[in-house]
Amino acid sequence: MLALWSAPRSRSTAFFRMMCERGDFQVLHEPFSYLAEFGQVEVDGEQRRTEAEVLAAMRAMGEQSPLFFKDTTDERYPGVLGDRGFLTEDAAHTFIIRHPVETIASYHAVNPDVRRHQIGFEAQYELFQAAWEATGRTPVVIDGNDLVEKPEAVVEAYARAVGIPYLEKALNWQPESRKEWQPSERWHSDVSTSSGFTAERRKHEVDVETHPVLGGYLEHHLPFYEKLRAHRLAV
Repeated sequence: MLALWSAPRSRSTAFFRMMCERGDFQVLHEPFSYLAEFGQVEVDGEQRRTEAEVLAAMRAMGEQSPLFFKDTTDERYPGVLGDRGFLTEDAAHTFIIRHPVETIASYHAVNPDVRRHQIGFEAQYELFQAAWEATGRTPVVIDGNDLVEKPEAVVEAYARAVGIPYLEKALNWQPESRKEWQPSERWHSDVSTSSGFTAERRKHEVDVETHPVLGGYLEHHLPFYEKLRAHRLAV
């Protein structure tokens, strides 16, 4: 299994769309996030209701052919953190980040009632540390802004780092809303209308740094982002 863990609004769905286009992986979209949000999630054709069930189903899928999944860290996943086999030999864990000033503004635009933990960098860093400590290897980290500015270089570097072929053809696709993200479709409108990696065009009116609530979210999560960014692939 190949995992991509993302703080919300870090362009991970665009990366997922690219992985769909490759055609050499089964793909699974936010199984743990959906489980936390909806109480159940479909994995391998069946509804799963616990993290243990999701992990078992994903292992079964991975035994059949390579599986890529991406998930967001707006919630904490104790079942993942406590499964040493999943953190070590069963999956390669990688991470995508984006500056929290941007992710907070983007999250707030979709859900003005966002809570501090949902910004996601604290939980993302906890997973990063857990994977690092379990394997003794620093996990791969890519920056979402690097991805849209230099997609060829970032994807090629990522592919090389995780040991998969670089497929340039996958950097472009037909605009569509994928069935994999239908449960959270309103969050992915930009990717549904995209044909490749592009920076979002919309401007968010909120000033995160001076906002009485969001400014506190930024102060809390910025150190975790900076620790992750220190390990990002430089391209």
